[in-house]
Amino acid sequence: MTSTFFQRIVIIIIFTGLLPVLNAQEYKFEIGGMAGGAYYMGDANKNTPFKGLNPAFGGVFRYNANFRWAIKADLMWGRVSGSTAGLDNIFPRNAEVSFDRNFFELGGQMEFNFFPYSDKFSYMNTKRFSPYVLLGLGLTVAPGNGQTFAGLNIPLGIGVKYKIMNRLNLGCEFSFRKLFGDNFDVTDDSNAILDDPYHISGSILKNKDWYSFLLLSVTWDFGPRSRPCNNINSIFGF
Repeated sequence: MTSTFFQRIVIIIIFTGLLPVLNAQEYKFEIGGMAGGAYYMGDANKNTPFKGLNPAFGGVFRYNANFRWAIKADLMWGRVSGSTAGLDNIFPRNAEVSFDRNFFELGGQMEFNFFPYSDKFSYMNTKRFSPYVLLGLGLTVAPGNGQTFAGLNIPLGIGVKYKIMNRLNLGCEFSFRKLFGDNFDVTDDSNAILDDPYHISGSILKNKDWYSFLLLSVTWDFGPRSRPCNNINSIFGF
């Protein structure tokens, strides 16, 4: 009886010492918003980043699998525009065309943090700041005057995240979306020439349109990963 009593006392002391660690809970999920700019690259903008930068914004949801890996879903709205005026390349019939359109994106990406990301668990060498890379798959829909674009995209990008306080994260992200078509810049018959103007066969990486995001984000953590048990007696059978 006495031996059992002292064993329980030792266990309680050890468990009490672990309470500060258990109370430093990490959260599984994040939710928030993203806002910034979007621009297009294609036949009407071959190689000039950020040309025709337009607004973009949306919502983001993230599942943090651990300190290194996360799965992110986004629902975005953006606007892109372009013009062939002043370009060095000459279009058939010396055409000069332009376009301006809204688009929507539903996507998902895997993120890898270069540092273990958390503002707690310093004994595990975690950092409240981390660069990351992302890769995923998405769906882009851009309504038009009889020329609606809908297709898959492949997102690829980099970013940084910073936990400014418990449960509150700031982020900055730059990413490309590779499309599987050359008519993202075709809104009506007046600029249909932008759909493969030179009729050159291209691979999945050539003769296709792109768009990019430069975004700032604010997210809030929720969904505790583990909760400390407040009833020690129930654990040890008291």
